[in-house]
Amino acid sequence: MAVELDSIDFDPDFLRKKYREERDKRLRQDGNEQYQEVKGEFSYFVEDPYIDEEIKREAIKEDVEVVIIGGGFGGMLAGARLREAGIDDFKIIEKGGDFGGTWYWNRYPGASCDIESYIYFPLLEETGFVPKQKYTNAPETLEYCKVICEKFKLYDNACMQTEVTSTNWDEESLRWTVKTNQGDELRARYVVHSNGPLNRPKLPAIKGINDYKGHTFHTSRWDYAYTGGSSHGDLTNLKDKKVAIIGTGATAVQCVPHLGASAEKLYVFQRTPSSIDVRNNQPTDPDWISTQPKGWHDRRRKNFETLLTGGMVKEDLVSDGWTEAFRLLFGNLRNKAPSKLKMASWALSGVFSPKMYKAGFKSYMTDKVTEAMDLRNAMQMADFQKMEKVRARADEVVKDKATAESLKPYYNQFCKRPCFHDEYLKTFNNPNVELVDTDGKGLEEITAEGIVFEGKLYEVDCIIFATGFEVGTDYSRRAGYQIHGSDGLTVSKKWENGLATFHGMHSRGFPNSFFFGPAQSGFTATYTYSLDEQSIHLAHILKVAKDKGATRIEASQEAEDQWIQTIIEKARLTAEFQENCTPGYYNNEGKVNQTPQNNTYGGGPIEFFSLMEKWRSKGNLEGLELS
Repeated sequence: MAVELDSIDFDPDFLRKKYREERDKRLRQDGNEQYQEVKGEFSYFVEDPYIDEEIKREAIKEDVEVVIIGGGFGGMLAGARLREAGIDDFKIIEKGGDFGGTWYWNRYPGASCDIESYIYFPLLEETGFVPKQKYTNAPETLEYCKVICEKFKLYDNACMQTEVTSTNWDEESLRWTVKTNQGDELRARYVVHSNGPLNRPKLPAIKGINDYKGHTFHTSRWDYAYTGGSSHGDLTNLKDKKVAIIGTGATAVQCVPHLGASAEKLYVFQRTPSSIDVRNNQPTDPDWISTQPKGWHDRRRKNFETLLTGGMVKEDLVSDGWTEAFRLLFGNLRNKAPSKLKMASWALSGVFSPKMYKAGFKSYMTDKVTEAMDLRNAMQMADFQKMEKVRARADEVVKDKATAESLKPYYNQFCKRPCFHDEYLKTFNNPNVELVDTDGKGLEEITAEGIVFEGKLYEVDCIIFATGFEVGTDYSRRAGYQIHGSDGLTVSKKWENGLATFHGMHSRGFPNSFFFGPAQSGFTATYTYSLDEQSIHLAHILKVAKDKGATRIEASQEAEDQWIQTIIEKARLTAEFQENCTPGYYNNEGKVNQTPQNNTYGGGPIEFFSLMEKWRSKGNLEGLELS
């Protein structure tokens, strides 16, 4: 019996066709090559505009148990969890002037978190910190980073304004030599690479980009000396300036209202519109948070991520725009097919599970398959219904109908990162703000005076690049340093034909080296959640190794091969969904299947975390070679 949603007021066939057309017009042969690296004459795009005074210090030459590269949430959590495990001999190397990572660099006006602060902020129960609002802003996030660092005394172990230039393994001493731009030479037993997946700004490779004579900067290095104002806005220096912003992703959505309120003229250049849902931020109820039972924080973030991967929960604890599509689906299905909800995780992806492939397709051509396909269709209908609300909001808010139509996203909600904002759409009602919709084409040319699109020159005083960060490029390029492992093997060489790891954290040929990030691991919308889980995993491994007297840890070839195969098989769970999405960094700019092992764990983060917890409970570090 088919599973049906309540009555719908849209044409699913039209939307399927429209989604496919919008996707196809944005597909490009060059993929990630459409962006260029910020080096040479573009090096100023990665300079630090936030330091008041450069640190001058003597070079450090010493042995240390653990070097953690990166002072974002990954580095902070690694330090905190090592402290908890009784491992205090570590150094955290951070190229910025303070801890914070993404939140240190991204201080653009309006910068804020689109995930509820009560689940995004890690260690809330440990620190006792109470966020001021349901959705926090960049200043409060930086404040909280300091709270964590002070709580776990991380400043005592930090090397700020320091950039790693190389890491080299020495088999004889069983040590990594970590060199920096400060002349440091740290000989580390273990190295944790926590560089962050979104840390290196990227620029579009537009013809003439180096010919422009006006002012330019990237949103992750906001130039307040030029614009005036602060993270809260009030960009008074732009009152007589014509400004262009390239990009309409999550960053632009947050800073465009402030630019529109201040600039004499603002041109917003768009290739693909973002999904703009209601934000409806609220102050924190102190009575609510003070009465939460022990363990509430972990239960809440687990509840959120379970919903986002199609799992069943008794109650939606976060209850916001992220989870609305699943509330809609489950509300319609709960009384009709409660036993089938457990299939939602893989049904959403539109393909069968690895177990079904192994057992053979024909044996599953039964009522179970029919029901699963019905559920898949119901989930797509729920997504259509959710996105129809998002598109209707553009019509309700934006006065100019053509502009409203250009701002409508035609893709499934989680094809791109959803955005939640109450001022962005309104900004296009301002007479000084003009949307330049390139209809998926991107820009043609930049000249000395401004930007050219369809033969028209838009003369501007300043171009702001809200073009995101490198994701699918070579690891060493994104990290800013090369990793030389056993027998001189580089990580670039090891991964040139696709990722090869064990649990996303270890890679054979790089002993005593730990990689943080979503690659071949559990990826969460609440990214700090996955970083915390990796930090807990790291601390467990190092503590067990210490108890066993081991000084060398490396993934076995068999374990790595098996994990790669697991990732490839699990990639089937999301492949069709991603292929149907409009291009972006979520699906490697539309090139999904080139190297299927370059994926996160396809079973979802909660399943992955459970798998890691069971692995730790065995206590023998299975799959790792210890000596």
